[in-house]
Amino acid sequence: MGISTPGIGSGLDVNSIVAKLMQVESQPLTQLDKKATDIQAKLSAYGTLKGALSSFQSAMQNLASPAAFQSVAATSSNTDTLSGTATTQAVAGNYAINVTQLAQAQTLASRGVVSTSAAIGVGTSTVVSFQLGSISGGVFGQAGTTLANSVASSGIATGALSINGTTIDTSAATKSARLLADAINAKSVSSGVTAKVQAATSGATLFSGFGDIDTSGGGSYSLSVGGVQLASQAGGVAAGAGITAASLDAILAGSNATTQALTDAGISFSGSAAAGTLQFTAADGSNITLSESVSGSVNGGIGTDSASANTGSSRLFMGAVTLASATATPITIGGGNPALAGFTAGTAGSYIGASYAQDGSQISGSITIDSSNNNLAGIRDAINKANIGITATIISDGSATPNHLVLTSNKTGANAAIRISVSGSGGNPADPAIESLLAYDPGGAQNLTQNTAAQSTALTVNGIPVTSSSTSVNGAIQGVTLNVSKTGSANLNVAVDTKSITSNVGNFVKAYNDLNAQIKNLTGYDADTKKGGVLLGDSTVQSVQSSVRRALTTAITGGAGNLSNLSQVGVSFQKDGSLTLDTGKLNTAISKNFKDIASLFAAIGSATDSLVNYTSSSAATKPGSYAINVSHLATAASITSENPLAASTTIAADTVWNVTLNDSTPSVASNTAQVTIPQGTYTASQLATLLQSAINGASNFSGSGTTVTATIDSSGKLVLATSKFGSVTNLALSGVSGSAVSDLFGSATPVAGTDVAGTIDGAAVTGSGQFLTGAAGSGAEGLKIEITGGSTGDRGFINFSQGYAHQIGSLLDGFLSTDGFINSKTDGLNKSIKDINKQKDSFNDKLADIEKRYRAQYTALDTSIASLNKTASFLTQQFAALSKSSG
Repeated sequence: MGISTPGIGSGLDVNSIVAKLMQVESQPLTQLDKKATDIQAKLSAYGTLKGALSSFQSAMQNLASPAAFQSVAATSSNTDTLSGTATTQAVAGNYAINVTQLAQAQTLASRGVVSTSAAIGVGTSTVVSFQLGSISGGVFGQAGTTLANSVASSGIATGALSINGTTIDTSAATKSARLLADAINAKSVSSGVTAKVQAATSGATLFSGFGDIDTSGGGSYSLSVGGVQLASQAGGVAAGAGITAASLDAILAGSNATTQALTDAGISFSGSAAAGTLQFTAADGSNITLSESVSGSVNGGIGTDSASANTGSSRLFMGAVTLASATATPITIGGGNPALAGFTAGTAGSYIGASYAQDGSQISGSITIDSSNNNLAGIRDAINKANIGITATIISDGSATPNHLVLTSNKTGANAAIRISVSGSGGNPADPAIESLLAYDPGGAQNLTQNTAAQSTALTVNGIPVTSSSTSVNGAIQGVTLNVSKTGSANLNVAVDTKSITSNVGNFVKAYNDLNAQIKNLTGYDADTKKGGVLLGDSTVQSVQSSVRRALTTAITGGAGNLSNLSQVGVSFQKDGSLTLDTGKLNTAISKNFKDIASLFAAIGSATDSLVNYTSSSAATKPGSYAINVSHLATAASITSENPLAASTTIAADTVWNVTLNDSTPSVASNTAQVTIPQGTYTASQLATLLQSAINGASNFSGSGTTVTATIDSSGKLVLATSKFGSVTNLALSGVSGSAVSDLFGSATPVAGTDVAGTIDGAAVTGSGQFLTGAAGSGAEGLKIEITGGSTGDRGFINFSQGYAHQIGSLLDGFLSTDGFINSKTDGLNKSIKDINKQKDSFNDKLADIEKRYRAQYTALDTSIASLNKTASFLTQQFAALSKSSG
């Protein structure tokens, strides 16, 4: 094919002509582009509007919570010691707080063993049960032995005793338990230990076989205690006619000079001489000397019958000292000769005279140690796997027997102290080595050493003592939580947080003004530039703006408070459509109607019955006051023993029950757990505590928050119930081994739980658990309330209001939803752009055809003109040739 170059032969600019013709032909395409650009600008404007509405919506969501307008501040003067957070229930005031002790968890350590993998014992199956509870009475420390009689004459040498590295100032003058205790207490600040005397007491059988005094041989006899003469007998008195055991009892029985003198000397007495049980006691630890002074021939007396001679006697009785650790940690005894003070060098400590009570609110559990895990590592792993509220670790101290099993309660507080009982299994006794290693009872044998005591936070609030199981203290000050960091003092000021409330109201105003400014920018008209906003006159934007303004100017209804419109808190519209805030008016409203401010902004329900609680509402819930009537209260699943429990109940070894809680249909395996109940003999209340703690300690239940309560009712029956309420609650018990379920409950069978039922605003509703929800179609639709107790019948009213932030949030949800009219508008604009693009594509196809036709026409013209030009040129040449030839 040859190369075609239009216009060369004819001189005609075909390309330029066609281009100019196409410019004219494409004018409709330019109009479509302009139309698309205008629509795209509107889409962009709507995107800006949606962004502004979304920002406004976020601000409203943050302000729709009652907490945003019910802020109460708790300000501490010493944040290093404590800080506070307050709710609207807090009472304004100043509180002086002194923290003397911080909560901590108990830790116990075993004696050291050589290897973590070496077998402990012979592997006999042994059940180790763990409980958490509280220790009361007694002290933690060391009980000294009775001082040697030599101390009464020589004292306790200087440097003989040190406690926790502090030398106790003893000397030759320290001749009694009382003086030793005084010396120890003088150094209690540095040693961390105080001393209490153990009374000096005469022997329990000292007067057993007291012989009648016989001075008929001419001698004399005198009996004295601590320098107080009890009785004397001159010569010439036959046995039975003078001092006898009965006569001594007669002297001590009355109020006379002798008994008064004993009292003045700090000496008490008990028992009787006639029974051989007479004892004398110096409670303050002073020494007691009991003397028989004899001259001449005397028969009878202490340890001597009336026919045997008495040559006189002097008996010395010394006291002892008990040491108490201020921190309930082991005490280190040292010094040159601590035995003089009744102690042995070394570090030790245990509870003395204490008792233990299990806490039913704490979980408990058991592990089995046998030949598969009877080493330190195996015991550690079994404890940790059991998930019983105790963590086990192994610590090595580098000694010849370095490895210690250390147990730590997972909870702090004085009610989280550990007790460990060890029992046999399968009819066999417990492995002695395991029992020797692990058995620990603060009220009995303590084979573990306490290194850290279970301790609660202790403080005073305005002088009133307060304790808490953790460093977070609730309830000491109404509506305030104290977060304690260390011991010390602080003043806590509780007051309405006007700054926070003012800030939140200001945020409400700013959020609206930002939206209003954005709408004004999109829809306004600039008289100077004579240009309008992209959405000027747009009905959709006008509808949004008018709906929001209408919501803000409509009074709030349904609330029980004194505030119903924004102007009452200083918020009002200006001429330009923006909002302004009068902070002075707001502060006045805060001081006079603090609790009502939240109802202006948030959705709030308040009940007239203290056992009826507002929980939540839905978009369908209408403001108003709704009457509540309860026809049936929710119940928990339960089982009550057929008969009252006996004064004591014995649980056999290897007692295991299957317990099923809140199971569904079909049954779910995780709703059933095997629960081990430690063997022992328990009172009714102890058994209830034990059962509750054991069931709640099962990992299936503790992990899912499924719990039970066990109580003894007024008739003495055992009641086991689920902690949750409603028809979804149920329980089942079956014995696996050991004591049977019927041993405790007889033939009683469990009863399933039921839901609350009643009416809200006259419409009948059946609840779920303790919750009632307003019926569909009623004004209370979606209103959810909780009935926590009380009686059936009329239960007052729920006053429900929807504040401005809540209402506008719901309004914006409608604007911005996928089926809202803003999306509908943008969907329509996007469709228009698609239609324009289709029109452009179609028109571009048409223009291609037109251009092709133009080019064909002008190319043909170009060819014709070129041919004519060629003919003309030929003729011109011919004429020129003729002209030359003719000339």
